[in-house]
Amino acid sequence: MFLKNAWYVAAWDTEVAAGRMLARTLLGEPVILYRTTDGAVVALEDRCCHRAAPLSLGTVVGDNVRCGYHGLTFAPDGSLIHIPTQTQVPPGAGVRAYPIIERWQFVWIWMGEPAKADPGLIPNWWWMDHPDWSVSRGDVFHIACNYELITDNLLDLAHVPFLHPGSIGTDYIIDFPIKTERLERSVKMTRLMTDVPQAPFHRRVKAYDTHVDRWTRVEVFAPAHVLVNSGNAPTGTGGLEGKANDVVNLQSPNEVTPETEGSSFLFYGHARNFHLGNETTTQRIRNEMLKIYREDIDMMEGQQRRMAREPDRALLAINQDAPVVAMRRVVRQLIEAERAR
Repeated sequence: MFLKNAWYVAAWDTEVAAGRMLARTLLGEPVILYRTTDGAVVALEDRCCHRAAPLSLGTVVGDNVRCGYHGLTFAPDGSLIHIPTQTQVPPGAGVRAYPIIERWQFVWIWMGEPAKADPGLIPNWWWMDHPDWSVSRGDVFHIACNYELITDNLLDLAHVPFLHPGSIGTDYIIDFPIKTERLERSVKMTRLMTDVPQAPFHRRVKAYDTHVDRWTRVEVFAPAHVLVNSGNAPTGTGGLEGKANDVVNLQSPNEVTPETEGSSFLFYGHARNFHLGNETTTQRIRNEMLKIYREDIDMMEGQQRRMAREPDRALLAINQDAPVVAMRRVVRQLIEAERAR
């Protein structure tokens, strides 16, 4: 149940290098990524068309990939260009090549029909490459759960006081209602909190001697591009309206890419427009958020284990689940429409 005609993050740009292959399974399909001599990223099916050997067990030779089993060589477009034991190459022989775009420090891959690969569907994470913002890049998490459990988690703020009490969790969060908006390909959840104490995490990155107005806005774009905008500003200074000059503001893209039905990759970063270039703040945000994500991962992997044990057992829905339910419907409708074509 994956949406194929969509962009997914296959890797951070720094993970893909010239002269070597990065092997990853994406949406159930084995893929290799490498750079040509001019720096362009190539993505090919990780399966030789001769005897189904993994190309990832071969070598990169210049701009091409040579199978480690019988030496067949493939060009960046996937075409077979050399067979060591014969002079003629069968017409049309080769492996699948995937459309690739590098943008916002990510390597984006299109797993569906190449002719439908629309660059306009890549989210606009512009602050990841902007001089007025500093970025704390996260790790690549390989998580043993279905990708929708991750998007569920990021849309669900009701868990924050209980799972993250020493960082972003505060008791007052659940006293403020959420607003859910469903758009054509996305769902947006907003929680605005007025005149409240700073969360411990926010105090540690930029402390105020007063109460703050705090916000969390989460928007999930199909299939699994998640933007978390969170922050706070001294109460009454216009933080909730985006007018405050003194503000803690974090733009956090979370890119969720399915590996299989029961495992996923998570790529994330945290861009800020305060303490620019301050390496202490960069590392503090990275370290704090790493702890928060690991708390989430332990819980999500636990959910996956319980669900796998009783896959047909129904789950209770509560009012707080409105954004989660809405987003799952968006993705299901897009998948059904794609299959109907």
